[in-house]
Amino acid sequence: MGTIITLVIVAAIVLYVVAMYNNLVSSRNRVRNAFSQIDVQLTRRYDLIPNLIEAVKGYMSHERGTLEAVITARNNAQAGLKRAAADPSDPEAIKTLAAAETTLGGTLSRLFALTEAYPDLKASQNMQQFQEELTSTENKVAFARQAFNDAVLGYNNSTQSFPGNLIANNFGFKPAEYLEIEQPEKRAVPKVSFN
Repeated sequence: MGTIITLVIVAAIVLYVVAMYNNLVSSRNRVRNAFSQIDVQLTRRYDLIPNLIEAVKGYMSHERGTLEAVITARNNAQAGLKRAAADPSDPEAIKTLAAAETTLGGTLSRLFALTEAYPDLKASQNMQQFQEELTSTENKVAFARQAFNDAVLGYNNSTQSFPGNLIANNFGFKPAEYLEIEQPEKRAVPKVSFN
């Protein structure tokens, strides 16, 4: 009788460990799936940038440094995306992508700020279309990033909560990193003057 009780307890523990492991795998796969949506949108964005550069090149020939900075930032972000797509649960890859995206966002902001000085470019149908496409893509990236960060939250909760953390540590599940793309203009405190 004691042997049967021991076997039942051992079987229950094994089933519990298997269930916890499968939950961790499922959570990690949700992170990867959510990242694939970011991958699609960022790739779309990267594909739009060379066309944007071609559209503004004729108008902004003496702004070559800004155009080259956008291209370099795009290439760096694209390389960061490729690394992060290989393993979306790799915190360093996500940090690298976030930094590259922050840089790309800054260079694109400078490019759009410069277009204000070129009324013909600003009024150009192509330029307006690219700005709309990029804005639409940015919105899609924001939604995809939110879904990714939600999946990361669930995965991290699974890897860090007891007793899941015991299973996670023994099977090599590491906490994932949130994708936070800094946009300095959104963090700036507006100045208010009542003069």
